[in-house]
Amino acid sequence: MDPEAFLDMANQVIKLKMFPYFDIAHSLLCALAVREDLGPGAIAFSRKHPLACWLSTMLVIFAGGMVANGLLGEPVLAPLKNSPQLYVATIVWYIVFYTPLDIGYQVAKFLPVKVIACAMKEIYRCKKIHDGVSHAAKLYPNAYVIMIIIGTLKGNGAGFTKLIERLIRGAWTPTAMEFMQPTFYTKASVVASIIFVLDKKTELISAPHALVYFGIVIFLVYFKLSSILLGIHDPFVPFENLSCALFFGGIWDSLAKIVGRGQAKEEPKDAKKLN
Repeated sequence: MDPEAFLDMANQVIKLKMFPYFDIAHSLLCALAVREDLGPGAIAFSRKHPLACWLSTMLVIFAGGMVANGLLGEPVLAPLKNSPQLYVATIVWYIVFYTPLDIGYQVAKFLPVKVIACAMKEIYRCKKIHDGVSHAAKLYPNAYVIMIIIGTLKGNGAGFTKLIERLIRGAWTPTAMEFMQPTFYTKASVVASIIFVLDKKTELISAPHALVYFGIVIFLVYFKLSSILLGIHDPFVPFENLSCALFFGGIWDSLAKIVGRGQAKEEPKDAKKLN
C-alpha cells in the first residue's frame, strides 16, 4: 500500500466518531458479558431483579470513566450525564435481556454480528485509552505513571469493577480481582497507554501520531478476532513466563528445588554408611 494512502487511512481512523455505532457495539458486548456471567440463571435473574440487572450492566458499560474520574478527583457519575449514551446503553441492555423469544440475545451471539461488534469495540477501546492518557496529561503533565493508570482504566475499567458489579447482583467473589489475574485487555491497555505516553511526552517514537494510533488499533483488533476465531486468548503469557523466570525469582526457585532434591538423595546414602 502507498505510504500516503496508509497515512490517510490512519487519519480517517483517528477522526472516527464513536457515537452512536461504536457505543452500540461497546454496550452490546458489555451486556453480553453480564448475561454470560450470570450463567444459566440469567433469564430468571433479569425477570426477578431488573433494577440490579440494569445497574450492573450500566456499571460495566461506564466503568472506565467512573473509576478514572474517581481517581482524578472528578465526579464519579459524570459519565452518566451524557443522556444519549445512557439511552443507547439502556436500549441495548433491554434488547439483550427482554426481547420476545430471546431474539436479541441470539442475534447478538450470531458469529458475524459478534465479530463486527468486537472489531468496533477495540477501535472504541483505543479511543478511550488515548483520551484517558490525554486527559491525565493535561492534569499532571509530568506524571507518566498516572497517565498509564488512567489510560488502562479507560481501556478496561470493567475488569476493575467486576467485584462491585457482581456484588450489585448479590454475588460476593473476593478473588475476582483484576490485579491478581489481569486479563489480556488490561495488559493490552497498559501497553497501549505506555506507547501513547512515549509518543506524546518523549521523542522515542518518531512516527506520525496517526500511524501510532492506527497501529494500536490494528494490534487490538487482530488479537481480539484471533481470540474469537483462532482461540488465541493471551499472547502475553510466554513473555510473562520468561520475565517471571528471569526477574521475579522463578529461576532461583527452580535451582533451589533441584539442590533440595539432590540433598534429599544424599542423606539416605550417608545414613546407610553409618549403619
